[in-house]
Amino acid sequence: MQRANLQKKRECDKKIDFWWMCVWYNIAKGLCKSGFGMSKTMVITSGKGGVGKTTITANLGRHLAARGHSVVLLDVDLGLNNLDVLTGIEHKIVYDIVDCIENRCRVRQALVQDTVQSGLYILPSCHSYDKSKCSGQNIRAILASLAMQFEYCLLDCPAGIELGFHRAVAAASEALVVVTPHISSIRDADKVLGLLKSYKLDKTQIIVNRARGDLIATGEMVEIADIKTLLETEIVGVIPDDDTINILSSLGHSQKRNQDGLQALDMLAKNIATGDNQIFDVTKKYSGVLGAIRRKLKSKV
Repeated sequence: MQRANLQKKRECDKKIDFWWMCVWYNIAKGLCKSGFGMSKTMVITSGKGGVGKTTITANLGRHLAARGHSVVLLDVDLGLNNLDVLTGIEHKIVYDIVDCIENRCRVRQALVQDTVQSGLYILPSCHSYDKSKCSGQNIRAILASLAMQFEYCLLDCPAGIELGFHRAVAAASEALVVVTPHISSIRDADKVLGLLKSYKLDKTQIIVNRARGDLIATGEMVEIADIKTLLETEIVGVIPDDDTINILSSLGHSQKRNQDGLQALDMLAKNIATGDNQIFDVTKKYSGVLGAIRRKLKSKV
């Protein structure tokens, strides 16, 4: 009898904690919209898997932190999470997002500091968990305790349009849709953008990833302007197809200043932080006589 009463008390305490976290989330969201808060909750999603969504999440977080902003990354891709591996913090994990949901720890205890940028923290996910037990309300409750501590909360969303997608989008106020210059990716992104409209987000933008300037210049890949026209959505950044972005991100090294990938990510972070609209031109070095030579050499690699 005493054990049953203790169990009921614990369940009641969990409900109370969850309720207060939701209250604080709504207060923080209201302050942000009123101009008193700086926290932005952005979900990074895509219709098609394999477009580099997690890589964009990790690199965008690091570049925002490099600009002096406080950033937290939330991996809400339960079961297929890779953000911890990509950022190199998998060996530092003690608690994860499920421990926060189950009230086994405070959210602050589960955060892991990035190995590259001190102003960046990651809330890792888990590899095995009943996804039906995690709802958008759970994610919002977690964001409630982070809204006042960080300027940017980036959610790494699962690919596709299943439960995981809706769970992540329901907790966000803005969305970044990652797309590649391929017809299949653009078609899937169009479906995702249609679903996002029903959530009435504050802002929805596109990031074009893995853009090859040589193929765009020869008409073998969809042009950036055509992607904007087809999807009828603002493009906030264009990232070139650069293998060093993936390699150096996983190794935790800084990129060289003259690399195209670094310049494009810098522009992306600046556009999001300041509202600018500087887009990296992936076709610039493939135009003209020298560009034709580069295209020829690139096709033989």
